[in-house]
Amino acid sequence: MKPSLQRLIAASCALGASHHAAAAPSSSSYPSTSSCHKTQVAILGAGAAGITAAQALHNASISDFLIVDRNSYIGGRVKHVSFGSNASKNGTAYTVELGANWVQGLGSPGGPENPIWTLAKKYKVANTYSNYSSILTYDEQGAADFGTLFDDMDAAYSVAEQDAGYILTENLQDTSMRAAFSVAGWKPKKNMHQQAVEWWYWDWETAYPPEESGFVYGVTGYNLTFYQWSDENNFVTDQRGFNAFIIGEAEEFLQKDDPRLMLNTMVKSVEHGPQGVNVTFEDGGCIEAEHAITTFSIGVLQNDIVEFKPPLPRWKREALAQFQMGTYTKIFFQFNETFWDTETQYFLYADANTRGYYPVWQSLSGPGFHEGSNIIFVTVVGPESYRIEEQPDEVTKAEALAVLRAMFPDKHVPEPVDFMYPRWSTEEWAFGSYSNWPVGMTLEKHQNLRANVDRLWFAGEGTSAQYYGFLQGAWFEGRDVAQRIAGLLKGPEDEVRCDNDTTIDCGPMVNYEVLHGTTFLDEFNVMNGWPTSSFLDYGVEA
Repeated sequence: MKPSLQRLIAASCALGASHHAAAAPSSSSYPSTSSCHKTQVAILGAGAAGITAAQALHNASISDFLIVDRNSYIGGRVKHVSFGSNASKNGTAYTVELGANWVQGLGSPGGPENPIWTLAKKYKVANTYSNYSSILTYDEQGAADFGTLFDDMDAAYSVAEQDAGYILTENLQDTSMRAAFSVAGWKPKKNMHQQAVEWWYWDWETAYPPEESGFVYGVTGYNLTFYQWSDENNFVTDQRGFNAFIIGEAEEFLQKDDPRLMLNTMVKSVEHGPQGVNVTFEDGGCIEAEHAITTFSIGVLQNDIVEFKPPLPRWKREALAQFQMGTYTKIFFQFNETFWDTETQYFLYADANTRGYYPVWQSLSGPGFHEGSNIIFVTVVGPESYRIEEQPDEVTKAEALAVLRAMFPDKHVPEPVDFMYPRWSTEEWAFGSYSNWPVGMTLEKHQNLRANVDRLWFAGEGTSAQYYGFLQGAWFEGRDVAQRIAGLLKGPEDEVRCDNDTTIDCGPMVNYEVLHGTTFLDEFNVMNGWPTSSFLDYGVEA
């Protein structure tokens, strides 16, 4: 190792999997990691961002890289497991997704296309259109018709998004999504039907309530996916798993037993500095790299699982601390019958007391999904995710069944034959599902989150200003960072290229060591309701 670099502790952030059906490049022939390996680029994580970064390096004719992941599969938070039993196939289990599950925003004729949709088509990933109009509404009394509230919510959002455009173009102060909805006339207060519709509209997508979500970048994050491409969301049902497209891309540049893919390898520490990056494993092995790309989740970076030495600069740490990592928990049930309407995709429940209490149920038993499977799942986010992920399965099952029985009082709701849910918020390699833009976060501060520190680079859905929280964010950021590194390793091209198509000549990222507020010191005065200095200390004992 380079003696000038200090050691630090870090951890790989990729997710584990109990089952995967698609074949993947294997690292079984990789020699013992007790020795130190030298490479140009170390890529920490084999999820969407890591594999896309490796592919971008390969496309730039850079083959000297190593991909490190603590788990036995490729895909990161694109994770699936076996669940239930398919009676029509001799009891073979179904494949269900615990993490990313939709291709969100596909593309329009003559317009651009979401790269995830392009890859889904390339690898023939089975998927079905999610029809959000196929929905029935319920409360604790059973079926309850409050569907007209969706029109009211749409109208309020239309007003809010126009306000967001004005704030962005005029460089005005941002606010919360809650304030924006209120100004637009949407004020659910204690109306639990309205709260349920708002949860469906906002929390279900962001994993945070409007009070905690930034306004302008909440709207831009939505528009860049659903207005730029299309408003279609396609639910992945592929029995190979959604990560089949990530595996497929990896197979374009990795061979079977490729020594550059180091699965089942736990990263322990990372040393970073202007001369390079050293990565140390739990078993004592290591990598010496000219550059390293970390694809750790925002949740991992926030929770001191990764200890950087020297510590990351303050501008980086403040940005990481302010951003949000949401938790999105899907709770799966398989019954011995389908007692709900098989022609309906969604069932929205408004609890009388608690917002977001087992609110959105989604049938997988209907046409185009796992037809005839008798599988349904319910999604919770945020505080409800944290609550149920801390309690035993049996408690969660009993609570959710009580909701189903309230929704369908005229039906016999039996005990499920299978039941399962993940615990994203408690896993040290994830600490959540995906990121969200918080109140008060500026574009410049987010740029500090994504900017490199010397030769240590950061990539993932959370580092994407435009597509945070989406799988396409990981794809774009992995490509961006790898192309920048390729440009630095190979030198400038005859024609400098730094634009929407390639960042190969963009060089290191910009960062902002000082970010000023909007109020100068002399404005803390009586005219602004601040007649007394906040620095007075008469009451402090000497």
